[in-house]
Amino acid sequence: IVSSPSRGMGPAVKETIMEQLFKDSRTLLRMREGPLGDYLDLLAGQLHQQGYAVDTARLWIRLVADFSRWLKRRGIAVERIASDQVGRYLRCRARHHRRRPMDAVYLERFLDVLRRENILAEEHVLIEPGAGEQLAAEFGLYLRQERALCDSTVAWHLHFAKQFLIDRFGRGPVCVTELCATDVVGFVQRHAAHLHRQRARAMTTALRSFLRYLRYCGDISADLAACVPAVPNWSMTSVPRSLEPGQVQQILASCDRQTVMGRRDYAILLLLARLGLRAGEVTHLMLEDIDWEGARLSVRGKGGRQCWLPLPVEVGESIAAYLQHGRVQGGSRCVFLRERAPIGGFKYARAVSSIVKHALAR
Repeated sequence: IVSSPSRGMGPAVKETIMEQLFKDSRTLLRMREGPLGDYLDLLAGQLHQQGYAVDTARLWIRLVADFSRWLKRRGIAVERIASDQVGRYLRCRARHHRRRPMDAVYLERFLDVLRRENILAEEHVLIEPGAGEQLAAEFGLYLRQERALCDSTVAWHLHFAKQFLIDRFGRGPVCVTELCATDVVGFVQRHAAHLHRQRARAMTTALRSFLRYLRYCGDISADLAACVPAVPNWSMTSVPRSLEPGQVQQILASCDRQTVMGRRDYAILLLLARLGLRAGEVTHLMLEDIDWEGARLSVRGKGGRQCWLPLPVEVGESIAAYLQHGRVQGGSRCVFLRERAPIGGFKYARAVSSIVKHALAR
């Protein structure tokens, strides 16, 4: 709720965000038709909090309101709404309106909001049996509990393990005792040629890990992990192993610290240069991870391991400058936030890599 200035001597008039976006009361009344009408205020509040532009918010809300009226005409209640109805509605809408690329994304995100608020039930995707789903699930549990690998690494290992099993056994029953060296070598030869060198190396690493797991469980007796071919990783002599101190200063100086984004990028680059943090560690840095009085920083490393590092004065001052002058005050506890809506922490570590890439280009 946002209050507008009071007129005369009367009390201040309270205006909802919906009323700020749509001034015509008849428009508001019509938009609230259908099973989703009662939840438009929830959507408007979230879009406002996440920093979306007014025009984008109006477009998004109008789309949801139109979807709500479509549901009403078909007698579909809130509890019966499912993702497949989004596609049906958009196909119907395309007959009268020009289809926009983000329409499906906007509707799916709105349904996700309702699920997080427990208004809609979570949708469960049933996985067909076969192709070693149970085996893959047990392998994933082993990677998390015994190897303490992070979720992204576990996901890649499972992806390649399932791909290997499907490649060998198809969608039928899986019998790992039938695996042999020819299966392993053939799989790598067929797939590595179509992958980037880094991705191919990740595939062979995951395959070795999976085959060692099978031997560890006693499912296979031969050391098939030793049969996984190595992917060449020739170093590029033109790329230096590290940057000279003067070059690091050049990169830091390229940030325009008169802008919010420049202050943010400067602080991120200092964390990488002075403390040697990984991109993922910067991405997951939270406000409560900084001990200002103790001049130290809590870092979450691989496998969820946590350690404390000293916080140099230069780094601390750069982070404080960003927090005090320009960082959006929102619900996110991440130290570094996106500049564009939805306002929040970086979703992937590659966002930090992109900041470094642009700094190097400058």
